[in-house]
Amino acid sequence: MSKTIPMLSIVGKSNSGKTTLIEKMIPELIRRGWRVATIKHNRHGFAIDHEGKDSWRHKQAGARTTVIASPHQVAVVEDTERDYEIAELRDRYIRDVDLIIVEGFKQNPYPKIEVFRPSLRRERLCGENDNLIALVSDEPLGAGVPCFDVNDITGLVNWLEKSGFITFR
Repeated sequence: MSKTIPMLSIVGKSNSGKTTLIEKMIPELIRRGWRVATIKHNRHGFAIDHEGKDSWRHKQAGARTTVIASPHQVAVVEDTERDYEIAELRDRYIRDVDLIIVEGFKQNPYPKIEVFRPSLRRERLCGENDNLIALVSDEPLGAGVPCFDVNDITGLVNWLEKSGFITFR
């Protein structure tokens, strides 16, 4: 039986820099040999299909699931009755990776790195019982967990590997 793919959650308030952090982490992880997937939650919904396209027309005709495939990408558009949990998305859709980076599911049980910018004058998102393992900030913080500068991606990934929060399967 294969080992469950580990998940690392990047959380923070809106416009704190979560996506930018992930954008910087992925190439560094890949450079080190990691195979990375991401899950992004959007509570407002989204559209990857466009009105008038064949796949859009298939969905409009009533198909519950439509797969759009090309030689280089595959996308699945699937109706759901509810918002899936992160583990369900992992188990249902993700294969052949060493790590899943999650963005947008603020309340989850997985190890979290919070992106926090004091200059935005907002409270931190994570409390003591939120499985917070580190902070990323543009200012030094004394928070009881390691704090990394927003530009210290090498240091952050080094720490994640050395601390055992992420390990090769």
